Amino acid sequence: MDKLQNHIRTILRVKRRVNPEEEIRARVDFMKAFLRAHPVIKAFVLGISGGQDSTLAGKLAQLAINELNAEQNDISYQFIAVRLPYGVQKDEGDCQTALSFVQPSKVFEVNIKPAVDISVESMKKAGIRLSDFLIGNEKARERMKVQYSIAGACSGVVIGTDHSAEAVTGFFTKFGDGACDLIPLFGLNKRQGKELLQVLGCPKSLYLKTPTADLEDDKPQLPDEEALGVTYQDIDDYLEGKPLAETSKNQIEALYVKTRHKRYQPISMYDDWWK
Repeated sequence: MDKLQNHIRTILRVKRRVNPEEEIRARVDFMKAFLRAHPVIKAFVLGISGGQDSTLAGKLAQLAINELNAEQNDISYQFIAVRLPYGVQKDEGDCQTALSFVQPSKVFEVNIKPAVDISVESMKKAGIRLSDFLIGNEKARERMKVQYSIAGACSGVVIGTDHSAEAVTGFFTKFGDGACDLIPLFGLNKRQGKELLQVLGCPKSLYLKTPTADLEDDKPQLPDEEALGVTYQDIDDYLEGKPLAETSKNQIEALYVKTRHKRYQPISMYDDWWK
């Protein structure tokens, strides 16, 4: 294992193997401890997309909320699941399956299409034409804006779905789905997230489905692995320190270096990591 791979594995905290029950317990306890330490906060907020990551993060959040309410013998805490379709979502059935599995305290649905379309059209009138890829970023940022507005209105914080297999590749929108207050999946790779969902009794259809951000209209349901140019299996192997093809290793490390700005706070004149 070379120096860069060892560095990446260390900062992203990925274990070679996990005990799913222990990981579930540790992550639920982390979220409970956060709420206990901040009495003014009474809710977790998360957009539910129907994919593996939001399903897992949502289930862990709801478990934390249920336990805290049971311990206090009241219902002062809540997990708020947010549906954020752009028009009609093609995999809406998966979203509803995820909601049935998570059983959130409350569900809101906000269609982001009007807000995104007005923003894009306003820029077009100003002479700024966005590519389909950049419009996808607009969607991701609008979704996060809505989640933060709901969190503000409900004395809550926003849960993120980022995990180490996404972090290493920078496969998230800066200040979009990359913006959040807590990241309960940090340290897990994609296959380890599946292991946790299996133990939690999640329907197989949710964690076996092909991962897709589904942000680009010109490429609907584009698989993550196609967009990345490398499979999650290879990414997971890399993070676990397993041998893999040199081409895959090089692609992962190239993505890591290219997207490192996403994993840092805004740059000041006192920072030098970017040079």
